[in-house]
Amino acid sequence: MGTVTRRLALLRADLDDAVCPVPEEIARGLGDRESVTVVLEHRAYGGTATRSSFEAAVRRDAGRHLHGIDWPADLHPGVLVGIAWRPAKDEIGLRTVSVEDPVSVDGIGYFHEYDPTVVTREFEPGKSNHGQVLGVVRRLGRVFDDGSAVSTEAAVAARCGLGRGARGAFLFRNAVDQLIREGYVTRVPGSVGADGQPSYPAVDGEEPAEMLFYAPLVEPIPMGDGADRREHWVNGFIRKLPPGAQPSPKQLAAYRRAVENEQIDEDTLAPGYTFVKKHHRHG
Repeated sequence: MGTVTRRLALLRADLDDAVCPVPEEIARGLGDRESVTVVLEHRAYGGTATRSSFEAAVRRDAGRHLHGIDWPADLHPGVLVGIAWRPAKDEIGLRTVSVEDPVSVDGIGYFHEYDPTVVTREFEPGKSNHGQVLGVVRRLGRVFDDGSAVSTEAAVAARCGLGRGARGAFLFRNAVDQLIREGYVTRVPGSVGADGQPSYPAVDGEEPAEMLFYAPLVEPIPMGDGADRREHWVNGFIRKLPPGAQPSPKQLAAYRRAVENEQIDEDTLAPGYTFVKKHHRHG
């Protein structure tokens, strides 16, 4: 049996519990062993290459897992890891792949290749009202390949846990307004199919519905900057809207003020784009 290589996206539980799932094809090569040598190759923050070797326990718990993986601190949920069984060396290799242009996704630094859909799903909302609302959109909504997600506003209101009645509606409305103001979500028209699956853009023949559309804020990170900025100030920026959406009059007015004050270079807002003014982003 030659080298078998697979690739997987790390989940939050993998990082928190210091484990690594073992794909079935690789698990077969391990047989009944209780431990195995692991070689981890990684570039910290996309920079200096490191290589560490250690013994990891092999356990059967909802599938085969390696336990005792000391994941580097710069890895976050969604990062892709190559896992290879090397029978000639009797070891498992783990390897991340750094990217040429690291990015911050909603304030969290990604210096290695990642799966945008897993980043969206693995969001940890926290206890704030707006976090609870955003968590429902990202974790229970329909997620697209680029990491954007959509859910009906009614479904989010019912699942976010902010309560019912007038008070619940008030808290929900304020939370949504904050998310829109900070550029996390946009209200868009969509539809719901017979199976309850939300669609955006709307599909003919389906029930029309108001949607909350989330798109990750992806910003470039200068090399050498390894800090996460989950709560930070964001300068005004141009953002692509979901298909068919248009900027509101308030956003257009904010854009004109930013141009007049030389806070932004673009003097024309292209169709399908909006402006998000400078604001404090919460984690």
